[in-house]
Amino acid sequence: MLKGKRNQKKILKLSIIETYRGLPKNMYILFGATIINRFGDFVMPFLTMYLTTKIGLSFEIAGIIVTIASLTGIPSSILGGKFADQIGRKKTYVIAQGGAALSLLPCAFLSNQVPIVIFLLISTFFHGAVRPPMNAIVTDILPPHQRQQGFSLQYLGINVGVALGPIVAGFLFNNFLPMLFIGDALTSFIALYLIWKNVEEVKPEHLSEITYSEEEKEEKGNIIDVLLKRPQIAIFLLVYILYSFVYTQHRFSLPLTTDAVFGSSGASKFGILMSINAFTVLFCTVAVTSFTKHFRPLVNISIAGLTYAVGFGMLGLIHNYYLFILSTIIWTIGEILVVTNFGVYLANNSPSNFRARFNAVGSLSWSIGAALGTSVAGKVVQEYSLKSLWLLTFLLSLTGTAGMFCICLFDRRRKKAAVLETNG
Repeated sequence: MLKGKRNQKKILKLSIIETYRGLPKNMYILFGATIINRFGDFVMPFLTMYLTTKIGLSFEIAGIIVTIASLTGIPSSILGGKFADQIGRKKTYVIAQGGAALSLLPCAFLSNQVPIVIFLLISTFFHGAVRPPMNAIVTDILPPHQRQQGFSLQYLGINVGVALGPIVAGFLFNNFLPMLFIGDALTSFIALYLIWKNVEEVKPEHLSEITYSEEEKEEKGNIIDVLLKRPQIAIFLLVYILYSFVYTQHRFSLPLTTDAVFGSSGASKFGILMSINAFTVLFCTVAVTSFTKHFRPLVNISIAGLTYAVGFGMLGLIHNYYLFILSTIIWTIGEILVVTNFGVYLANNSPSNFRARFNAVGSLSWSIGAALGTSVAGKVVQEYSLKSLWLLTFLLSLTGTAGMFCICLFDRRRKKAAVLETNG
């Protein structure tokens, strides 16, 4: 029995090595920095609890502050994308990550509510600008055939950090509150140092030198002009809103459903489902990436739409908890496919001088879907029923799948026409 477990661990280790073998050294450094940074993401998961239990704000005021903190991520993401394309990815990342970390440090020593809230909001603003330059760095250093592996490795790093960090954060929250902020800042600085020391800056004027295809050639104009020249990207981002709308239900409508079906044990059962989601991500990302790496990104995202349709759609029909577990595993596989392929498609079709800005628009698309997912879902549940909501998610998932598949067909025909035109 012991020998069998050892063999299983050896096979898993070899699978991970094989899946992510051959990537540039910088990619592994980014992976390590991501684990450290997300492991130390102590403050945000406990923000509501900190505002209410530690500094004494009402639930209403705390809710407003958390909402404002979430909304600051939209303009900061757009600015982060713009600066990353215009002054450099690494430089923007260092400023954004450093600003987020520095803004947390005063919170460890202050006792007045107002400056604490101000510094927290400043930190979340800077934090929102981190993702576009980071994704642009990944795109810059990887050729198209390695991008799915790269984004998958980043996603794995995020989840390894998130799986371990909250345990430490909970201990600090209860016993050494100032270290919650100092620890978050310290891990951010470590991640920042790793990237600053090891990842070379690509100057904006040299972006044309890391263009891998016709689709990645530089474009002139503003972001609107460039999107109009690439209508498939604009449509892709619109369809992506549907995916975000559906996925958001795992944290909005799913807990309502477990509460309605299981009563007083609904909350604990929902917590178990979220743990199953996390473990599915950790243990299945490598296998899913290995199995789908030869498929086109849009094909994988279309498959994800089908898993969303089944995984979320079945929640309106089931009452057995084991089927809830099965549902969670199914839609989590879709989550893996979306996260590991969205950035790849966007990267493969972004002009090299607009990579970060395209990532920022992608984040905006996701945020719009998430906002609609909570507001519209609340009205549907109130006016109709939870069963009606899950039927809606089923239909929206199928619509999203059809949309992604149509974009895939359009891309294929466009590229085929371009080849015929070149040969002719």
